[in-house]
Amino acid sequence: MLLNHLSRPSAARHGVVIKGEAVVRGSHSLFFIAEAADETVLQAFLTPFLQAGEVEVMAASTCAGVVASGGCDARPADVSTSVLDPADACQDAVEAGLLIHSVYPLNGETSVQDLAGGAVVPNGRFYLRNHFDIPNLDGESYRLSVDGLVERSLSLSMRDLHNLHAESLMVTLECAGNGRSLFDPTVPGEAWGLGAVSTAEWTGVPLSKVIERAGPRSGARELTFRGADGGLVEGHDAPIRFERGLSFDQIRETDALLAYEMNGEPLSATHGYPLRLIVPGWYAVASVKWLTEIVVTDKPCETHYQTEKYWYQWVRNGRDERAPVTLMSVRALISSPDQGESLPRGETAIRGVAWSGAGSISRVDVSLNNGPWREARLVGEPRRSAWQWWELITRLEQTGPLAVRARATDMAGRTQPERAEWNRLGYGNNSIHSVTAQVI
Repeated sequence: MLLNHLSRPSAARHGVVIKGEAVVRGSHSLFFIAEAADETVLQAFLTPFLQAGEVEVMAASTCAGVVASGGCDARPADVSTSVLDPADACQDAVEAGLLIHSVYPLNGETSVQDLAGGAVVPNGRFYLRNHFDIPNLDGESYRLSVDGLVERSLSLSMRDLHNLHAESLMVTLECAGNGRSLFDPTVPGEAWGLGAVSTAEWTGVPLSKVIERAGPRSGARELTFRGADGGLVEGHDAPIRFERGLSFDQIRETDALLAYEMNGEPLSATHGYPLRLIVPGWYAVASVKWLTEIVVTDKPCETHYQTEKYWYQWVRNGRDERAPVTLMSVRALISSPDQGESLPRGETAIRGVAWSGAGSISRVDVSLNNGPWREARLVGEPRRSAWQWWELITRLEQTGPLAVRARATDMAGRTQPERAEWNRLGYGNNSIHSVTAQVI
């Protein structure tokens, strides 16, 4: 009788969803995880079990839910209907294989070994960088507004955007803080390893075509991009929206895209559904997600994430200096061998990816055990906006530790430094990558 009562159809008729159950071997004890609208519904479902013994009900949550709510002792927070449930978003990211750094905001990086091996990173494993809760926008009612110094203010639906000429671009996006945890001394901010970078094929409408439709007026020189995400930040009394700006000159140097697809699929909520900006070559902070407004102005954007964050801040010769975070630095990563991996003697392949915001990769050099630099083979056609795969086929004759180092050079003549210059907020760390393996 109890077995029949526990069936999924029976539970569903009582308004209960059973996630799993188990009987403890050698003990007259049954455990199961169930969901119901409230405890009264669950208690009613459990009535037959009182004939078999004692029943105890305990409120529970997923691990992701506990972390998202602030810990075991925290009371669950009310989640607004306008944002994605943080616990659900975190659980999805964990199951996809991301290495989670924080749940609020949700930030997770791709493992370096998952970066190489395909033309793109699968959507679920594409790294996540957020500053606030994730908006849960309705694509049917969505509108992109374009106004300011324009002849014609626009309010574009997703249908309108889909009816415009579409283009697809392979673009590598990298968080400006990628590699921050490797700076010494340590710096504040998300302690990224090396996996806050991924590549995808983005499909959408060229930004230039939308701006042309609006017709910039005389004196229009700047664009401000406003996302739907927002919240409180240190130093501000009221909530702010995420906003970034680019000049018309900067836009002309890129193939900026208003993207609604990622790797042939509609954008997911975590990656900016229904529309995001993609700015090839620039650190990903410029590629505003959940884009809702474009404002054409005659003045540079002066918002929090434009003027207070995403600046290199150095102390040079006793003086403070700063410069904005713009193009991605040149960098190569070693995806194989993995750190600590055991390799057999004989022929082996050293592989990885390399990219730069200033131009395509011209060469990648590899050094083994601090030996001379050897040029690796670039695999596939070079792409200015996407990473380059590379490999070096070599023979390992001696057993023992193996130190592998890789450095990239781009078409603009920039080469990775031995050690990137330290800066207060930990941006742009493109120090030469190295891994240590063992030859057996």
